[in-house]
Amino acid sequence: MTNPTPVQELVEKIIANVEKVILGKRQAIEQTIIALLCEGHLLIEDVPGLGKTMLARSIARSIGCTFSRIQFTPDMLPSDVTGVSVYNQKTQEFEFRPGPIFAQITLADEINRATPKTQAALLEAMEERQVTVDGVTYPMADPFLVLATQNPIEYEGTFPLPEAQVDRFIMRIHLGYPARKHEVAILESQREHHPIQDLEQVVSAEELKAAQAAVKTVYMHDQIKEYIVALTTATREHPDVYLGASPRGSLALFKTARAYAALQGRDFVLPDDVKALAPVTLAHRLIISPSARIKNVAPETVVQEVLTSVPVPGTRVANQR
Repeated sequence: MTNPTPVQELVEKIIANVEKVILGKRQAIEQTIIALLCEGHLLIEDVPGLGKTMLARSIARSIGCTFSRIQFTPDMLPSDVTGVSVYNQKTQEFEFRPGPIFAQITLADEINRATPKTQAALLEAMEERQVTVDGVTYPMADPFLVLATQNPIEYEGTFPLPEAQVDRFIMRIHLGYPARKHEVAILESQREHHPIQDLEQVVSAEELKAAQAAVKTVYMHDQIKEYIVALTTATREHPDVYLGASPRGSLALFKTARAYAALQGRDFVLPDDVKALAPVTLAHRLIISPSARIKNVAPETVVQEVLTSVPVPGTRVANQR
């Protein structure tokens, strides 16, 4: 058995720590860390009470990052997210008071409850990692992750995220209900107090940045790059799809596949890495046609059909370096 790589060691430390709070959801924890390693943002779509907030807080505590939670509501203003300039009578100058978006890990809770104008306040921060207020640009913290949640069931009083905003999330994941044994363990773990109160930092921000740099060195063969583009192209040509994945979808799959390979202890990407990440990186970017929507065709189903129909590159890819 080979020794674990530095990226593997870092990820295992975080996972072991977070699993003290989030039980039985290793895959979701891994996917959250993959988004962090890729310097991307994550959208969690699930019903209330499944631990979305706890997942974000646990990740932040494990890495020693600053954390903020924004509860989105219809009456929230963009300045409530980005911050505002306040006039100081002593200095007779305007001072910028940064908003909650300036934390290293920001939980945007129920993001679809805010108006489109407030949702748009996140766009510049997510894409360009900066915020402009009153003509002055302020850089975001490093590392920086927006972890947004939305309820897929209750749509009354919500504003669906525009496609431009959804496209900026590198992945969309679902937590799902815990298994019965894990739910029993959750009851036992919170008998006296919440386990997150005992959670300690296990990784420094500098170690995370080093891991992010290591992920960028993971090798990907040209055939696998062509495979990624073939997958995204197939979503655009699928008969049930009105609008397929954009080049940003190809880039998301490219980045996450390299991070996934690093998690497996490899410095090269296999086609299986791409196939493992395709559903969570591409499905939320697809707009299903009205006729297919009537038949309840899901974007995830389309991605699975694409994975089945697009030929996988040859098995010699890993050795042709």
